[in-house]
Amino acid sequence: MNARFFLDTNVFVYSLDRTAPKKATRAGELIREALDTRKGVISFQVAQEFFNVALRRFADPMSVSEAEQYLGLVLRPLMAVQSSPSLYAEALQIKGRYRLSWYDSLILAAAVQTECTLLFSEDFQHGQRFHDVRVQNPFL
Repeated sequence: MNARFFLDTNVFVYSLDRTAPKKATRAGELIREALDTRKGVISFQVAQEFFNVALRRFADPMSVSEAEQYLGLVLRPLMAVQSSPSLYAEALQIKGRYRLSWYDSLILAAAVQTECTLLFSEDFQHGQRFHDVRVQNPFL
């Protein structure tokens, strides 16, 4: 991939899902590509949502030390968007225009702000375009 791309929370969750090996493999490939090429980005929201699942909802939850290690090695290098008034304003415009949920609007606003052309997520309609961002469900 030549352009910047955004990874939604489900990519990170599936990368550690032992019950869905095909999804785990694909998610792992995307994360490795994001880290290796430095073209993949996430927002702080993605990290927050991931840890909410990883620390509480996994069948075998992450320990705090595992979470700290994952943060340093995987998430932190990709974190490019913090919450800000401009992010919220963009998300509100997106929510009003496309009638998305608030959290999906924030994800899309973060992808727009970082000039990503691709958003990897299964939470949107595959192939749908928002602004200059195209959604791709990597698990189809």
